[in-house]
Amino acid sequence: MRQSAGNSATAGGFNRSARSLRHLVAGQWRTGGGADLLDVNPAWPHETVAVGQLAEDCDLDSAVAAAQDAFPRWAATPHHVRGPILDRAADILDTRAEEWGTELSWEEGKTRVEGVGEVRRAAEILRYYASEASRPVGEVFASPRPGEQIQVIHRPVGVVAVVTPFNFPVAIPAWKIAPALSYGNTVVWKPASLVPLLAVRLAEALVEAGLPEGVLSLLIGNGTLGGQLVEHPGVDAVTFTGSTSVGRRLIATCGHLARPVQTEMGGKNAAVVLADADLELAVGEVLAGALRSAGQKCTATSRLVVQESVADEFLALLTKRAAALRVGDPLEEGTEMGPVVSLQARDEIQRSVDAARERLGVEILTGGRRYDDDRMTGAFLRPTVVELAGDDPLWREELFGPVLSVRRAPDVQEAFRLANDSEFGLSAAVFTDDLRAMAAAMEHVDVGVLHINSETAGADPHVPFGGARQSAYGPKEQGRAAREFFTRTKTVYVRPSGAPR
Repeated sequence: MRQSAGNSATAGGFNRSARSLRHLVAGQWRTGGGADLLDVNPAWPHETVAVGQLAEDCDLDSAVAAAQDAFPRWAATPHHVRGPILDRAADILDTRAEEWGTELSWEEGKTRVEGVGEVRRAAEILRYYASEASRPVGEVFASPRPGEQIQVIHRPVGVVAVVTPFNFPVAIPAWKIAPALSYGNTVVWKPASLVPLLAVRLAEALVEAGLPEGVLSLLIGNGTLGGQLVEHPGVDAVTFTGSTSVGRRLIATCGHLARPVQTEMGGKNAAVVLADADLELAVGEVLAGALRSAGQKCTATSRLVVQESVADEFLALLTKRAAALRVGDPLEEGTEMGPVVSLQARDEIQRSVDAARERLGVEILTGGRRYDDDRMTGAFLRPTVVELAGDDPLWREELFGPVLSVRRAPDVQEAFRLANDSEFGLSAAVFTDDLRAMAAAMEHVDVGVLHINSETAGADPHVPFGGARQSAYGPKEQGRAAREFFTRTKTVYVRPSGAPR
């Protein structure tokens, strides 16, 4: 790994000079008047990515008022006019994918390949919801009364508060904002303050595409601002992705306010490798699920259940490949895993692993130790695989980092029991070629997303995404399922005055 290039242009052409952060309020770009905000590179924490100031309370009030004012006009705008704006924004994202994807990697820490891929994924999401204009907008039902027709139509809910996390700074906002706008809502968006630059880029794409003033506002602020947004009297609905603890508080708040809320929260996702699995395939998929984006995905593989008869062979392959993974600057060619998002996150995850090392029944198979290389002073963690003899906090707690906890199971039934042994239920993966085991997994593994012979992470924009149990609350995201949250139904009984009675 090379040393940091500092705040200068790199040989590869990427300019590492600090960017300026802006808020979008009522159609105007503002600098903000709150506390200073310093956005740093987690691989080289002395390197500044962007600078700006946090939004103030007056910015929030202005943004919500603008969204309320713009809502009737935007809701009345034909879907065939709203859709092309999303299409144009998608084109802008695709055109700028290399540049903005590199900025994403620089700011958040995932590899450049992943960063560019995420920007393109956001464009794909925008295009999907742009095409909603060509899909049915309601239903017609037969009436038991002669001459009458019953129609169920969908209407936008109003002003939507969007609160998004750091780990997918473009894709997750896109899969909330795109359907909200497509169905005729206006949006006030607060992204994670750890990744403000990519939030600005998405807002820039939508403004450049022709989004009318007030339809989208972007406010960069801390958690306090997020709470004020959720509770603002001008907000009609709230969609949130983030930690379970914060999500539960938002659910309680919105329940008290009788305000619709949609939350995607934690995950402690299990991969199950059965005795008949293709072990080489399973090793590659488990590692991808556990270590891509340094394990900072709500769908990341953080638990592994291996059937006893193949456990020794599988774990030997897994630990060898995990130990050989190239960890380093995410902007460098060939890097396979970058840092976690911050030094604070690194230290919290490392403390959990250090504490586990002292407990009985815990064996560190690879990783687990801090880097002692002075070139790895950023937020880097070693890929870590830990085998557990029984229950342990590492089996329960979401670390949100490159740590995989392993337990063995004597048979299929126990393997599936262990997969369900969590308060969370977001995603799971099962590796098997046995049709009976596949059917049993579909019936008994209690998650919102199940993968057979592929990693736990991954979702497509045209199908529902969301978890079970403590992983989610409210309607699912993506696909047509998003319509259930971003619209309200109105049942209309249509009977001409001259119809027989």
